[in-house]
Amino acid sequence: MTIKPLGDRVLVEPAKAEEVVGGIIIPDSAKEKPLKGIVKAVGNGTKDEQMQVQAGDTVLYGKYAGTEIEVDGDKLLMMRQSDILAIVINA
Repeated sequence: MTIKPLGDRVLVEPAKAEEVVGGIIIPDSAKEKPLKGIVKAVGNGTKDEQMQVQAGDTVLYGKYAGTEIEVDGDKLLMMRQSDILAIVINA
């Protein structure tokens, strides 16, 4: 299934939750929710807001940003561009 966000919305694939290594098993419910992800699709923007992110960008977003949706078994986040805090630039 293909999803095309509308307006200023962005579809983000969250990074996998990191596990602490050291012999302690951490249940999924106790793992930190990732705050970084990869943009999968973007809307066209609005007349008041031009889109600054594009598909393939790695972004940082707020802890409670977006709405979780499931597409073809993958958990994705649909959020407004304004929920994105920064674009990660690998230097």
